[in-house]
Amino acid sequence: ICFTGVLDPENFRDFKLVKRTQLSHNVAKFTFALPTPTSVLGLPIGQHISCRGKDSQGEEVIKPYTPTTLDSDVGSFELVIKMYPQGRMSHHFREMRVGESLAVKGPKGRFRYQPGQVRAFGMLAGGSGITPMFQVARAILENPKDQTKVHLIYANVTHDDILLKEELEGLASRYPDSFKIYYVLNQPPEVWNGGVGFVSKEMIQTHLPAPAADIQILRCGPPPMNKAMAAHLEAIGYTPEMQFQF
Repeated sequence: ICFTGVLDPENFRDFKLVKRTQLSHNVAKFTFALPTPTSVLGLPIGQHISCRGKDSQGEEVIKPYTPTTLDSDVGSFELVIKMYPQGRMSHHFREMRVGESLAVKGPKGRFRYQPGQVRAFGMLAGGSGITPMFQVARAILENPKDQTKVHLIYANVTHDDILLKEELEGLASRYPDSFKIYYVLNQPPEVWNGGVGFVSKEMIQTHLPAPAADIQILRCGPPPMNKAMAAHLEAIGYTPEMQFQF
């Protein structure tokens, strides 16, 4: 069966919001219907979409997001959105109600994934930077022919800030040999067996695959984190070819 993707790289297309699930005080999952129950978004693994909305001043704003669904999920796609108090696009999502439409364009992005292109991925994610990592990890793990190993370090401020926690734990328990997660928190709870503070060089050396020609380190997080991680990776000996920043 050939499923054609409904995304248009040149023009925005409207998709109707059919469900909104509040996950925490500032995070919600938005489910958008595709034109038919068998439609697929048509988003290559590791690519993202551009979403258009209005900020609190009524000004147009366009921002990239990575759906948490794959093209194996037909008929709809989901976005897990963290809404920041000052975020311009956050305002649009906060105000969005079921029945309204979101303008979407894509696919976008430089990352192209082919099963087996590396032996292992190391992933460094911060906050909502987890969404492209989750998409790539899910695609790898749910493909029985793909033997790629995935090692994730995921940094947040507090335990409540961990996005997609249930989904990540689900993947880790279903694919224990292929998927490992190490959480790092700035403000950990009393009882905590993950990392504390910021992601250090030592954490990377302990939890991610060592520099090699057949591994790649993916990173996605706030700019200060990306900058710090780039410095750590360089110091450890990862070449620019071994790294990709979303």
